[in-house]
Amino acid sequence: MTDEPRPEGQDPTPEDTGTAVAAPPEEGPKKLHQSVETRDVGPCKKHIKVTIERGDIDGRLKELFSKRVGESNIAGFRPGKAPRRLVEKLYAREVNEQVKTELLLASLEQLGEENNIAPLSSPNIDPGAIEIPKEGPLVYEFEVEVRPEFDLPGYRGLKLKRPTKEFTDADVGEAERRLLAPYSQVVPKEGGSVEIGDVITADLTTRDGDRVLGTIKEGSFRVEKQLSFKDGLARRFGEQIRGAKAGDSRVVDLELSSLAAGDMANKQVQATFEIKDVKTLRLPEMTPDFLTAVAGVDSREKLHELIRSALQRNLEHTQRRAYRMQVIGMLTEKATWNLPEDLLMRQARRALSRRIMEMKADGVSDEEISRQRRLMEQDILQATELSLKEHFVLQKIAETEKIDVDDDDMEDEITRIANQTDESPRKVRARLEKEDMMEALAAEMIERKALDLILDAAEYEDTPMDQQEQSAAVSTVEVQAVPGQMKEMAAEEQPAPVEQPQS
Repeated sequence: MTDEPRPEGQDPTPEDTGTAVAAPPEEGPKKLHQSVETRDVGPCKKHIKVTIERGDIDGRLKELFSKRVGESNIAGFRPGKAPRRLVEKLYAREVNEQVKTELLLASLEQLGEENNIAPLSSPNIDPGAIEIPKEGPLVYEFEVEVRPEFDLPGYRGLKLKRPTKEFTDADVGEAERRLLAPYSQVVPKEGGSVEIGDVITADLTTRDGDRVLGTIKEGSFRVEKQLSFKDGLARRFGEQIRGAKAGDSRVVDLELSSLAAGDMANKQVQATFEIKDVKTLRLPEMTPDFLTAVAGVDSREKLHELIRSALQRNLEHTQRRAYRMQVIGMLTEKATWNLPEDLLMRQARRALSRRIMEMKADGVSDEEISRQRRLMEQDILQATELSLKEHFVLQKIAETEKIDVDDDDMEDEITRIANQTDESPRKVRARLEKEDMMEALAAEMIERKALDLILDAAEYEDTPMDQQEQSAAVSTVEVQAVPGQMKEMAAEEQPAPVEQPQS
């Protein structure tokens, strides 16, 4: 190798010194030159108009057409040597569609990064209605449901009431009766008056004032504190029917649900029970074999211990719900949120599923979950509105406190649910994935962590559990109090697309 003199002032090159040449840093995707206009068009809904400058469009078109020219294989021309005008003519539609797709994806991603918009659903964009104009910018518009904007008040050091209850032998006996009711024999109650736990046969007439809404002939009703129809709830059923005998007539207050037929949603009506017959339940013999088959225990004493544990779990779940209600009430006291009904209807099923998931995680029995589900279905829109407010508040706290869940958290939670439901973690995961509930589970876990943070810093005052909290016992009948087509909770649907401006 000859040593040639280097021109004066010229630095040695990397090749001369044996230094490795560093690759130039990769450039990230270029940001679009776009402007965004937003305006409120309803509760939790925004209209968004995006304008992408012409330079970005032309730059993408030029880049893609240059690539097409280099890849062209057109008859009469050598590969990659076809005239650009011919390539543009042949592939104009295809390239325009590709550029449109790339621009929309990049624009929406940039929109999410640069603007304070938290969508609740996918934007109602119809790409087929958008065309790249021959001149001028690309303009597209859409509407999207967004989370409400609000400021969080202080959420540390809240003063909360803790509902408490000492379970008596009578409470255990009542829970035992409900547990064993499916295995009991229905027998006549000669000359007896109606008590909790009995079964009555009655003609039922539902009225709104003097107007008859519906009738049920010789219906069978199990007497509990509350009676739930498919479309309504008699909260004081046990209180108002107790003491009646065959031949008596009793009027019971009935709250129709938000899904009731016609114009009867959320109405207070009266249900008249013409009692034809009163029967009672004869509990099964408590043999070790029977107790083992039903409850996995071999004595009545152990059954009572099991029942007390279940009552305590239900109390803890009730306390947590009470805390949650108080916390949300305090944090949203000054918030004037108007949530659109179509949003509430679409979210109703999701909210119901999350409540059930929460109860499963707390170890509440399937029977109790079934009763609670029917109660929640009675006022589904109100429950959904509350659930959404809980979600928005707790999610904002989670964002503020940087609370999240990872894969290990998910595995621990699935294992916990499996232990509570006596299933394998693998089976629980498969069921959650099949029911598309993994995202709901993660959201519930994040909210639980946010609530735990609030509760850990709260101050508590013990108060006796009120009558409403104790009145969860409910019997259900699979009939409507008011005939007709009930409203259905809407499936997830996309709103109609917004018309795009003409180019």
